Amino acid sequence: MPVRHSRWSARLKYSLLAAGLCSALLALSGCATVDAQTTAYVGVEHPAPTLASQVEVLRREPDRPHIRLGEILVDASLDPAPPITDVEQKLREEGAKLGGNAVVVVYDHIQPVAAYVSGPRWNRDFQTVEGRKLKGIVIKYQ
Repeated sequence: MPVRHSRWSARLKYSLLAAGLCSALLALSGCATVDAQTTAYVGVEHPAPTLASQVEVLRREPDRPHIRLGEILVDASLDPAPPITDVEQKLREEGAKLGGNAVVVVYDHIQPVAAYVSGPRWNRDFQTVEGRKLKGIVIKYQ
């Protein structure tokens, strides 16, 4: 009799552990994300980092003389979508790391970023996953 009780107890523990892991993964998958990748250009000056609060986010190239320091690629989720202030803050933070005064957004689109297939072999369903892609050029005023 004690052997059955310990087997049942072990199964219950594993079931609860599996349920906990699944619920944690579902909770994490529901979070809005903003990821960035920054690339400094070769052959240009590399100034000291600036403060993110002083970096401007622009939609067109300014008339002031400037040099291009690098670029930022931002991937943002759509479901749920992060607030635009979070996306702009990520651009400011990454631009500040390169020593920029501003980030000029040159590309901002929603596009397919992944795909998955589900269902049985004879009746498969193909779904695309869309994401927001932004590209910004980091500049420093002269």
